[in-house]
Amino acid sequence: MQYEFLKQFPKRMKNVGLYALLFSNSVQKTTWRQYGFDSMDEQMNVIFAVMLYLMEQSLKEESCMMDDIGAYIDSLNTSSFQKPVSYDDCRRLGDFIVNVILSNEGRPMYFEGYDFEKRGYQRMNISYVANRIVYLDTEVKRTSYYLTDDGYNLLLGTLEIESNMKLTIHEMIFKMHLEKQSYDKAADEVKNVFNLLRMQLQKIQEAMHRIRRNALNYSVSDYQSILEENMDTIRDTRKQFLEYRDMVKTRARELEEEHINVHKLDAEEEEKLGSLRIIEGYLNRAIDEHQKILNSHLDLKALYTKELEELSQMSLIRRFSLRTELFDKILENPDGLTRMEGFFRPLFVQGPDKIYNLNKAFELQRPVRKKAEEDRQEQIDFDEEQWQREQEILRQKKLEKYRGCLGFLLKRLLEQGEFSLAQCWEEIGQEPEALRQLIPNVEIFKEVMVELIKSKEIDIPALKKERSEFIQEASGGFQLNEMLLSLLEDMEAAGGRQVQEICTYRIDDGTAVEFSGVYDEKENPKTIRCSNLLFRAKKS
Repeated sequence: MQYEFLKQFPKRMKNVGLYALLFSNSVQKTTWRQYGFDSMDEQMNVIFAVMLYLMEQSLKEESCMMDDIGAYIDSLNTSSFQKPVSYDDCRRLGDFIVNVILSNEGRPMYFEGYDFEKRGYQRMNISYVANRIVYLDTEVKRTSYYLTDDGYNLLLGTLEIESNMKLTIHEMIFKMHLEKQSYDKAADEVKNVFNLLRMQLQKIQEAMHRIRRNALNYSVSDYQSILEENMDTIRDTRKQFLEYRDMVKTRARELEEEHINVHKLDAEEEEKLGSLRIIEGYLNRAIDEHQKILNSHLDLKALYTKELEELSQMSLIRRFSLRTELFDKILENPDGLTRMEGFFRPLFVQGPDKIYNLNKAFELQRPVRKKAEEDRQEQIDFDEEQWQREQEILRQKKLEKYRGCLGFLLKRLLEQGEFSLAQCWEEIGQEPEALRQLIPNVEIFKEVMVELIKSKEIDIPALKKERSEFIQEASGGFQLNEMLLSLLEDMEAAGGRQVQEICTYRIDDGTAVEFSGVYDEKENPKTIRCSNLLFRAKKS
């Protein structure tokens, strides 16, 4: 090729097409005038503001329905655009932007880029938004929208960073802020790093979904591209994150050891300590996300190989027309009847001969005839929605048991300020109701104690700040920090004093606490022994 800089030209034009089709879909519509957005500048600002909201909801893996989009546009209009439109108009505007402009009313969108190596135009599909069905309260079916890979590339391209450099650049900025001890800025950058890892994982999952639908629609170049991106992400990320986490732990420990009582730190040092804890939390989540990407990378390779092998096996199947390949041939030459076994032999290929397994002769033989007859007579009526509702009820009951156990400990902690497990057992050992609340079952009690020991010192204001300022993942199970904040807020609303820190220490004096008269999940009586723990609360 004469001009080397024209290589990968279709890929460049794909990025151009992302903007071209978006502008083309918007400027041709007169609907904008109904809502007071006349100029192209205003229209583009609204479109990109909506796409950023979709990206934020997609990154948090939260549902994004048309009512949410309408409320978001209404809040922007009230605070910024100030157009004379109502909430219903904002909802209709959101439906127009998502389903007409971004989705082209459900019709596929294409952009052609010239391939100078093949000397022809290459047709490239462009899709900004996709949707899926979600269920609210396990009964109401709604449509939730999220960004596709093209949507992500369009928005992230506005930051003028190449896709293969985003993670490296944000990691370099994070390291620079960490070395300069600008921990608040480092906390923002580590959140960006975590979001990029989450996006890479979602991209792998979307590729696996496309391969399952039809492996032939997923090209080898796309497969090679995502593998290279995965390897760039996996190569040195885990080792570097572990080093960063060790560095953050060391600096946080130095601050804590310098001032044993945290309340003696000045405001700036307290803020640094809080930022260090936030950074450590996001580094832990980034390491977990790195492991998920590694596992998904291997799953993607195995899935693509399996699908291609199955497709290649299908190509080996040879099909015949009985009319043309058999009947007509026999009519032309009846002597072929003597060689019919050559045609039909593959239809009667027998399976491999069975062998006698001596081990089966010594296994316990169970009657299977009666069970088989019962299975034939049984009519199964499975209601998926009813099953999901039952599972949700069971989950809520289990969470109430977690909440009761943790609430019992917090109530005593606020009353006494400090107590040990041994003291607690001495006081409630003869009170079945109190013991049942503390230990609803052995498994729940064990999990709560393990989480408290792992957390050791829980800074309540730092947790509240992180919950209000950073992305929080919705959890369907027991999460110590979430439940702890919920219980403390309920107690504060009832007139209780605010708690600054909750500490849990193991008392290393060789003693153990023995709880008798407790039960496991199957209501079997148990006696458990656990280390003696000391609980301490620091109030404001």
